[in-house]
Amino acid sequence: MATLTHSLSDEELRRLEAPGKREGLTVEQMVCLGIRDFIGQPDDAFRAAAKRLMEKNAELYRRQL
Repeated sequence: MATLTHSLSDEELRRLEAPGKREGLTVEQMVCLGIRDFIGQPDDAFRAAAKRLMEKNAELYRRQL
């Protein structure tokens, strides 16, 4: 496991502390959640396939009307 060190501005720290307090999370936990959310996003191939599927479904729904 890697350890990273990153400096936050006072504003960034304040903006992380407020929702963290509401959710009962530390700033470190908030940062980890943000990273996991970012890297958990689908890649471009998935997005392209999903877009094609939605377009195909829209076409099929139009045919049924």
